Amino acid sequence: MAYASGAVLIAALAAGCSSGTGTGDSATDSKPGAVASSTAPPGRYRTLPEACRSIAPATLKDLLPGAAELPEAQQEKVFDGSPAVTYDTDRRAGCRWKTEAPDGARSLFVDFERVVSYDPAVSDDDRARAVYAKKEEAADLPSASALPGGTGNSTPDSSSGTASGKPGKDAGKSTAADGKTGGDTTDGSTDGSTAESLQPRVLDSLGDGAFLDDLLTRAGSTAQHRTVSVVFRTSNVIVTIQYTAQPALSTEVPDSRELQEKAQALGRKLVDRFSE
Repeated sequence: MAYASGAVLIAALAAGCSSGTGTGDSATDSKPGAVASSTAPPGRYRTLPEACRSIAPATLKDLLPGAAELPEAQQEKVFDGSPAVTYDTDRRAGCRWKTEAPDGARSLFVDFERVVSYDPAVSDDDRARAVYAKKEEAADLPSASALPGGTGNSTPDSSSGTASGKPGKDAGKSTAADGKTGGDTTDGSTDGSTAESLQPRVLDSLGDGAFLDDLLTRAGSTAQHRTVSVVFRTSNVIVTIQYTAQPALSTEVPDSRELQEKAQALGRKLVDRFSE
């Protein structure tokens, strides 16, 4: 009887060990952390700043020459800006400012886009990176080989070994059939290196990725206007700056260097604002 009881006890212990081994794997798979680990992290930004309050008045005065000489009531209207129509200010916000002076008009548009990934396996940052890449591709930046001297500021694409700027706009391109030019540098300089530095290009030190585009447009006999666009990504937010100048005289060409420097300076200020 004692032997039988010992055998029963050993069998019971063996069964318990076997049962524990069978449920151990199941318990591991069902841990809450196993599900959480497969979910991509959210983006850094959950909201957006108010676009029309994102730029300091002193900066607006510099970007909109002539506005400071207007009567106070008109100044306030110019510096208040016009908010872009949006249905969710936590996802998209924009503002436009414009002023006119005897020597010409200036306008500024700023757009904030907060990118959200609805795929749990794709982070907001990765989704924003893809959205930004499409914008850069659509800008049709010159490749490094198309710039004077065969070099440029484009960042090499490690997957293909070529510049990330898409070839298309030739350096020093003259007015095309549609009245547009890309990166025209009619600032009186004949220095090839200077012309290269003003071409549409990738910017190396602005946010998590940035590029600059420069477009000169003339329709018929009207004055020419130049729009410099700076687009950059910081985490899951993409910021677009469009800075436009239109001189009063149709024979005058807006200066690339001035517009590009001011647009980039504004970009750096907005990067700092998002970093606060």
